[in-house]
Amino acid sequence: MAKSKIVYSCTECGSQAPKWAGQCGDCGAWNTLVEVTAVGGGSRSARFTGFTGEASGQRVQRLAEVGAEDVTRVATGIGEFDRVLGSGLVPGSVVLLGGDPGIGKSTLLLQTVVSLAEQLSPLYITGEESLQQVGLRAQRLGLAAGDLRLLAETRIEDILAIAQQEQPRVLVIDSIQTVYTDEVTSAPGSVSQVRESAAQLVRYAKQTGTALFLVGHVTKEGNLAGPRVLEHMVDTVLYFEGDSGSRYRLVRAMKNRFGAVNELGVFAMTDKGLREVNNPSAIFLSRHDEAVPGSVILVTLEGSRPLLVEVQALVDDSQLSNPRRVTTGLEHNRLAMLLAVLHRHAGVVCADQDVFANVVGGVRVSETAADLAVILAVISSLRNKTLPQDLVVFGEIGLAGEIRPVPNGQDRLNEAAKHGFKRAVVPKGNAPRKPIDGLQITAVSRLEELLDLF
Repeated sequence: MAKSKIVYSCTECGSQAPKWAGQCGDCGAWNTLVEVTAVGGGSRSARFTGFTGEASGQRVQRLAEVGAEDVTRVATGIGEFDRVLGSGLVPGSVVLLGGDPGIGKSTLLLQTVVSLAEQLSPLYITGEESLQQVGLRAQRLGLAAGDLRLLAETRIEDILAIAQQEQPRVLVIDSIQTVYTDEVTSAPGSVSQVRESAAQLVRYAKQTGTALFLVGHVTKEGNLAGPRVLEHMVDTVLYFEGDSGSRYRLVRAMKNRFGAVNELGVFAMTDKGLREVNNPSAIFLSRHDEAVPGSVILVTLEGSRPLLVEVQALVDDSQLSNPRRVTTGLEHNRLAMLLAVLHRHAGVVCADQDVFANVVGGVRVSETAADLAVILAVISSLRNKTLPQDLVVFGEIGLAGEIRPVPNGQDRLNEAAKHGFKRAVVPKGNAPRKPIDGLQITAVSRLEELLDLF
């Protein structure tokens, strides 16, 4: 019989220590070591004795010998969700969906499995709600879920046994933090329980070709709760973004082995559940009745799709010795760098000004193509001078004051022209070879040229 011993595991990173300490020695987190029971598996040398040199039947293959068969994808019936997944659901894939409480994770998956009920016979396993609660949600959303199979269970051994009997092609676990396995003695939701339970579910999905959805909780910082290895085990990691009090929901792919990373799906929350938004640029553009200072339209790229968003800036006299630099939807350090470049190469001083920058609609823009829009919005607010309402911009600004090109410039300009914009300011490297009908394009290469235009 294996000998059990007590170890202390960190709830943040999963590392183990032989005795308790106030701080984890690996990740540095405080008060995260909890007592767990580990089962010894014998010494390392004992596990490698008796090696006969016989392989397990697998053979080494050259890359040219491996068949590059097309992956068969299944449409979920929700276009924006298919976009984020990479044009559909792949059999045997494991998708981890995280987000704040009440933002719509269970609603989206319930709508998905109901849409797939006829062709893939999904199995929805809930560990947080009763079957009656799931039924009430389906009734409230107006879903025809009569053939959907439900199960309320949290023990992983029972879940896998029932899955072997039912043989679903799509399996939903809501949520991974509620299930547990008898092989680990710690409480459900702990690092060891989440890691071991997810490992058994992933192994089952790969062996049977079942598409697996895992719902994950998030911490107060917005990261997925549990061990970091959980994100490495799955094929796709999706995050819900946006405020739960807002009507719109954004689903972003942070990792995808079957599609583009950072792909964005836009949904609107209604009384009938989540509804996809086919033209997301329209909801992020305020379209003011009159031009206002500090506002400019940016053409950003989310995954493979150009998206038009409004970037706003407010520059005001600071009453503090250390002026504030506040960003929403933009990188904070990037704003500080752009203000330094603006001072050094254009002589525009904001050292005694509070600067606030915001992306309208709750979109988070992380690419450097937003530099040009932020600079123009700041200058417009500082000088209290409006910019043309039919103007779009994009481009990266370097520390030397140069304006650098960004990827997919032609696609961005085509998207702007499709929405009726008449003027565009772009880096010289993104100037199109052929003119675009209805769009006057101005290419700049230095920050000084940009300021001369306005």
